[in-house]
Amino acid sequence: MTHLIPTQGPLRRSLTVVPPLIAAAVLGGFLFVLAPGWGLPVRLHAPDWALLADQAPVLQVHIAAATAALVIGVVLLAGVKGNTLHRTLGWTWAIAMATVAISSIFIRDINHGGFSWIHLLTGWTLIILPMALQAARSHNIAAHRSRMTGLFVGALLIAGMFTFFPGRLMWRVFLG
Repeated sequence: MTHLIPTQGPLRRSLTVVPPLIAAAVLGGFLFVLAPGWGLPVRLHAPDWALLADQAPVLQVHIAAATAALVIGVVLLAGVKGNTLHRTLGWTWAIAMATVAISSIFIRDINHGGFSWIHLLTGWTLIILPMALQAARSHNIAAHRSRMTGLFVGALLIAGMFTFFPGRLMWRVFLG
C-alpha cells in the first residue's frame, strides 16, 4: 500500500507546519477585513510594549512562556529529531508549555473571574504533555510526534490566534 503522506523527511515536516500557518494567515486576513466593520481600527504600528508592562505578573509570565514555546516549537518542528539539541530544546519547550498552562489557570479576566471555554486547552495540555513526554521516553516516536504536534498546533497556534481577536490585549499591542 502506498502512503500519500510521507512518514519522515522535509516534506513530512512541511505538511505538519504549513496547514496551521495557512489557517493563521486566512484568519488574520478575515480579521483585517472584518475589524473595520466592527468599528475597530486596524493600524499596523510598532508594538506598544507599555500595554504588556501594565499587565499583572501572571499574564506577563504567560505571554513570555507562550512566546518562548512558539519560537522553540518552530525550531523543533523544522530541525533534526532525536539528537541532544532536540532533547534539550524539547524539555525546555515542555517546561514553557507547562508554564503557559499553569499560568492560564489564574487568568480569568475574559469571563468575569470565571473559567472560559479556552481553559479546556489548559486541561488538555496538562494531560497530553506528560503523555507525549512518556511516549518519547519509551521510544514511541509516532505517539510522541502526534501529541507534540497537536499541542503545538492546538495550544499554541490556534489558542494564540484567539489572543489577536479585535479588542483583546495582543490586538491592542500590535494592531490597535
